[in-house]
Amino acid sequence: MIREVTRDDIPVCVDIIRKSFKTVAEEFGFTIDNAPGFTAFATTEERLYWQMDNEPRLMFVYEQNGVICGYYSLLMQDNNECELNNLAVLPEYRHSGFGKRLLEHAYETAGNQGCKLINIGIVEENIRLRKWYEQNGAVHTGTKKFDFFPFTCGYMVKEL
Repeated sequence: MIREVTRDDIPVCVDIIRKSFKTVAEEFGFTIDNAPGFTAFATTEERLYWQMDNEPRLMFVYEQNGVICGYYSLLMQDNNECELNNLAVLPEYRHSGFGKRLLEHAYETAGNQGCKLINIGIVEENIRLRKWYEQNGAVHTGTKKFDFFPFTCGYMVKEL
């Protein structure tokens, strides 16, 4: 079941995001020292509470048998666009279709909010993730290298 995040869910959401993105950090050698701004290290309860209270952002969780095991948020942007953030599934729940259901839910929710385009940022070196988004309708639009990350940021879009 996918439902909106409540304030009480925030600590669990932070745990899901951090654990999920930690596997990416481990795979690609990101650490709190070389990538302190990476999602696995930078996500905090304070940050998610702030996003909930101050941004035009929708937040959702995936719940399976009473366990919250997935998360994503949509940040509403200008020009009928939105940004998909922190789509995450706990490692022990992966490869069960939960990520795909969350992504489809994001597409549907964004469309219902009047968005015509979803912007998605990825770790460009994560070829498996890029292919997964492409298989689910997103198109790669470019890359950018930032000095503060030891990886290249990849950018994708999904037209709705």
